[in-house]
Amino acid sequence: MGDLLAPAMFVCLVLVLFTGFPVAFSLAAVAGAFAAVGIATGAFNASFLTNMLFRIQGTFNNDNLLALPLLIFMGMLLERTGIAEDMFVALNRLFGRLPGGLAYTTVIVGAVLSAITGFVSASVVAVGLIALPVMLRAKYDPKLAAGVIAASGTLAQVIPPSLVLIILAEQLEVSLNEIYRGALLPSALLVLSYLAYIFIVTRLAPERAPPASRSASDAGSSSGVVLDVAFTAGPPLAIVAAMLAAIYFGVATPSEGGAIGVTATLLLGLAKRKVTGRNLRQAMDVTGILCSGIIFLLLGASFFTLVFRGLDGQVWIESLFKNIPGGHIGFIVFINVAIFFLAFFLDFFEIAFIVLPLIAPVARQLGIDMVWLTVLLAVNLQTSFMHPPFGIALYNLRSVTPTSVPTSRIYWGAVPFLALQVLMVGLLILVPQIVTEAPTAKVDIDRVQIILPPPPD
Repeated sequence: MGDLLAPAMFVCLVLVLFTGFPVAFSLAAVAGAFAAVGIATGAFNASFLTNMLFRIQGTFNNDNLLALPLLIFMGMLLERTGIAEDMFVALNRLFGRLPGGLAYTTVIVGAVLSAITGFVSASVVAVGLIALPVMLRAKYDPKLAAGVIAASGTLAQVIPPSLVLIILAEQLEVSLNEIYRGALLPSALLVLSYLAYIFIVTRLAPERAPPASRSASDAGSSSGVVLDVAFTAGPPLAIVAAMLAAIYFGVATPSEGGAIGVTATLLLGLAKRKVTGRNLRQAMDVTGILCSGIIFLLLGASFFTLVFRGLDGQVWIESLFKNIPGGHIGFIVFINVAIFFLAFFLDFFEIAFIVLPLIAPVARQLGIDMVWLTVLLAVNLQTSFMHPPFGIALYNLRSVTPTSVPTSRIYWGAVPFLALQVLMVGLLILVPQIVTEAPTAKVDIDRVQIILPPPPD
């Protein structure tokens, strides 16, 4: 009987999820039911409730999770105050007169917004509202425009200080700072691959992304354009760069970096006179709603994992992977292929909170580098937002796309970028050093010395 409880618990969760019940409450309800069954059958005793209380306390005492509301609030401030839109307009003046210039600008702005908001839906909607009307007016191919926007929004999965990486670090119990360092080069390669694809497309078929006219992109001198970009796009870019550098070099923790970013963004908005009571309240409302949902998911997932392991669920999972040929490489390939196809039917949160904690013990037993595995799975899960026909990024983009652009064009526009993401997954499997040998750097504040020149004679 005890050997069947863990598989039955997993199957029951899948059935509940297919009914459309919210994920957080599905996890908690199934865990509660099987906890009662486990106590009644003697599979484990009631002391597990004490462990659950410690887990809840540990969740609320986790310093890394403090970064969640800060980073979300920072991203919402940039969006609601219009600073992100101003950054797009300024960069468009710099790149707009190039073939594909609007697409280049969209990728850059999307990368910045993704790094801050950390949520794909928020990034896709924000970039779509800002960039899509401008690209369509410039006679861009709707397929290319839709693909660029959807792909740029999904960069929220992997660009530090991504909230997705924070969630994965918690679920797989890996150092967040190490994940940030490991994800930096893969995320940069993804951005470069998008830019390279746009460059190739504009060279082979320039009519798909024509350059903007001078009157539409800029009517001033080159020096005036550069100064405008420096004053408009420079500050938000500098805030993101400084926050990443502080975290990367060990000067600040992710939560401290988020606090610095929020403060700097708020001061920037006040200096530009773009912060009002209304948009500040809207940013706080969205932040509260998103954070509440994440906390419920974390608590439900913690309860489910505790009960599942109490029923020796990890032993059942290990037995499923015992006969996979190829050792740890075979395990990695199988897991990535399985997650790729699961993403057609499950969203990121369902996979992150249900599937990943189950495979983590097996990965550790096989001696797999968990930082590499976390970054690899983050890039793989990025594809879940781009899968036609169920990719959530495509649905988000559809909601802000004019009816004159058919849904089929959005799907076909996403396919080339989906292929680039899959190629990145393969590259990380073949060359794990991209993640594992990321340079480490840390500044010891206590040993920093300021050397002044000697006084004049």
